[in-house]
Amino acid sequence: MADRDLSALTAAQTAAAIASGAFSSEEVTRACLDRIEAAEDTVKAFAHLDPEFALTQARESDHWRRSGRPIGPLHGVPVAVKDIIETADWPTECGSPLLAGRRPRNDATVVSKLRAAGAVIVGKTVTTEFAYFSPGKTRNPHDPKRTPGGSSSGSAAAVAAGMVPLALGSQTNGSIIRPGSFCGVFAMKPSHGLVSRAGVLPLSRTLDHI
Repeated sequence: MADRDLSALTAAQTAAAIASGAFSSEEVTRACLDRIEAAEDTVKAFAHLDPEFALTQARESDHWRRSGRPIGPLHGVPVAVKDIIETADWPTECGSPLLAGRRPRNDATVVSKLRAAGAVIVGKTVTTEFAYFSPGKTRNPHDPKRTPGGSSSGSAAAVAAGMVPLALGSQTNGSIIRPGSFCGVFAMKPSHGLVSRAGVLPLSRTLDHI
């Protein structure tokens, strides 16, 4: 299967292919990174991207699977995370120059759960500033003259462009379902309280640190 075909797999297809050994996490992650390289200049979905770090995580995932140890439901699957969600090994700037260079000490709960499920964090996606009205740089992958919607702009655009099979967003009003609709991808907002918001847009702690 060609790299472009690998990057077009759904999250479920990707997880099943990696679990069966049909493809390695490194192969899938590299295909996603190739797609990012080809489309990012136009789509501008990512706020933070480190291809070598993503590949390092993928190789570790492959080593884990080959060792015969139990794997999670997202083992080796490339995932992008909205830049209001804290990650201990990536910057989290909430789409604002006020927080440029901010690096949290801990993962948000939802990121910890992603890692426990085996996901490979590929990068942080563009958000409107503080997940509010001021738009980011992301363009709609189907028509760069049009908006991808917000506030989870980069996450929806990255999935729609085949950059990753799965991405995290967040929603107060329409911030997941709007960009999902605009970009033509499946978007789901879990029931309120089902997923912990710890480490998501942690403004009180952020302001304490300024």
